[in-house]
Amino acid sequence: MDIVFSAATVTYAGRAALHPLTLALSESRIGVVGLNGSGKTTMARLINGLVKPTGGTVTVDGLDTVADEAAARGKTGFIFQNPQHQMILPILAEDIAFGLKNRGFGKAEIAERTEAVLARFGISHLARRRVHELSGGETQLGAIASVLVTGPDLLILDEPTNQLDLKNRALIERTVAGLPEQVLVITHDLALLDGFDRVLVFHEGRLAADDRPAEAIRAYREIAAC
Repeated sequence: MDIVFSAATVTYAGRAALHPLTLALSESRIGVVGLNGSGKTTMARLINGLVKPTGGTVTVDGLDTVADEAAARGKTGFIFQNPQHQMILPILAEDIAFGLKNRGFGKAEIAERTEAVLARFGISHLARRRVHELSGGETQLGAIASVLVTGPDLLILDEPTNQLDLKNRALIERTVAGLPEQVLVITHDLALLDGFDRVLVFHEGRLAADDRPAEAIRAYREIAAC
């Protein structure tokens, strides 16, 4: 899927959170890194319309995220840094089904899709579990299932390994690596980006580097050392 930023900017109360960004993305695995407040999350949230550009445009498969907001948002899924915050219903299977109900799917198809996505991520045994009882890794898998059950082409993950132990971090790393969907990951976990196609480095609201993982991370380390 093609994601195109054309002089896209974001300002809040006169302060530039993202300076004009012109960029085209189509790779299967895209990493985004930068210091806190660098603009990386703002950039990612522009893709599915969670943030609107103050100037310029962002398109997803040719759909403008403002003019064609609903259609563009349907192309992308976003998982927040704390995925439990986006789980609305108390039981995991019910939460997964919720997005399908909102899109008008019938009862039988909702049940079928929910069962299929639970099986896909190996969490069928958690279907009736309360979401607040899930471990960190289980919560992340549940959130991924809840988003992907609706069929987006692109999955955006914000710090997917944050606060996970080594076992659950490895689980999420394997899960992300095995997804057929296009994936964009915002992270401070630099090792997670090994094998990615492209890594973007943001600094002070600007794109500071755009390269293969090793080269981009080298540039990021230089920025962080200043």
